Amino acid sequence: MNIQKLLEWFGVITAIIYSLLVAFNIGAEFIGFSLLLISAIAIGVWAHLGKHRGILFLQFFYGIAGLIGMFRWF
Repeated sequence: MNIQKLLEWFGVITAIIYSLLVAFNIGAEFIGFSLLLISAIAIGVWAHLGKHRGILFLQFFYGIAGLIGMFRWF
């Protein structure tokens, strides 16, 4: 598996886990938002390497949302 596929799927899996942790409302919001930030970074790097500028731009805002969520729930 090449690095781009690894980044893409790692980002997808961490985003799925993030959304489930927040949706279940089990008190794991900080961990969830941390995963959102990690996902945004991984998918952002993947988007940059693949020249997917729209997705890269979106990941910038997901990363900000992750930081805001972490700050709010800390």
